Amino acid sequence: MKTHHFLTALSAPSLFKSGNAWRFPSPAKLNLFLYINNKRANGYHELQTLFQFLDYGDWLEISLRDDDEIQLTPNIPNLPIEQNLIYRAAKALQQQTGCKLGANIHLDKVLPMGGGIGGGSSNAATTLVALNYLWRTQLSSDELAEIGVKLGADVPIFIHGNASIAEGVGEIFHDCEPAEKWYLVLKPNISISTAAVFSHPDLPRNTPKRTVEQLLNDEYTNDCEKVVRNSYPEVEETLSWLLKYAPSRLTGTGACVFAEFDDEQSARNVFDMKPEGISGFVVKGCNRSPLHQWIEKFPDSFF
Repeated sequence: MKTHHFLTALSAPSLFKSGNAWRFPSPAKLNLFLYINNKRANGYHELQTLFQFLDYGDWLEISLRDDDEIQLTPNIPNLPIEQNLIYRAAKALQQQTGCKLGANIHLDKVLPMGGGIGGGSSNAATTLVALNYLWRTQLSSDELAEIGVKLGADVPIFIHGNASIAEGVGEIFHDCEPAEKWYLVLKPNISISTAAVFSHPDLPRNTPKRTVEQLLNDEYTNDCEKVVRNSYPEVEETLSWLLKYAPSRLTGTGACVFAEFDDEQSARNVFDMKPEGISGFVVKGCNRSPLHQWIEKFPDSFF
């Protein structure tokens, strides 16, 4: 049975392929901290943030086509295919490499939209990494990231594949090894626009830059958290409840919040008490992306 926890599936070869379709993980991420250092004249914010991947997410099922068509399922209401990040990623890779092959791509979606855990960015990155592998277009990770950053600021970290502190506007990475905690991730029943948070007049924009060593040793916080808690009562209520049980904070610009635990059972005990109407999951953090662990174990017999 297909699971949305990936690393436990690595020992099951049947999960790599179903019929003519190959399967690839599209994992979530957390921002373990997020600091906004400056706002540039072009409107982009300079930041320092720590990305860690989660052993949980969506699946992409991909079968190859002899023509150059990109077909997506299922249809997403109110989202034209030309605006879908998966479609845009596939077309951008074709354009960059001149590849004449196409693909049928099915998204098995579980990650919430507007949650701050990278669902759309991860889908785009998995598309680029998987099709680069299946089409044998042989672009490097840096070349894929150059395509990815045009699709979204978080796409390159999913292509990079290692837990990292990102700086600048998110394009400079310093690999690191934060503790791989167990997390309880909760999402109130709202979706938050990243653009709305970054344009909010009360958002801090002058947090002093710190060295990598200082960032890793200081207490982790999120500069977006106060604005989001003040603007969205659902986030305020959920985070206030979670803080009674464990260190907790906002990820990215929300709406998801997370608590960290040293073991799985402690996280599950709190999950079992969560308020009604709030979705969530318990998951292990991982410093190497499940997508990259998956690719490294992909059976050569498929080709």
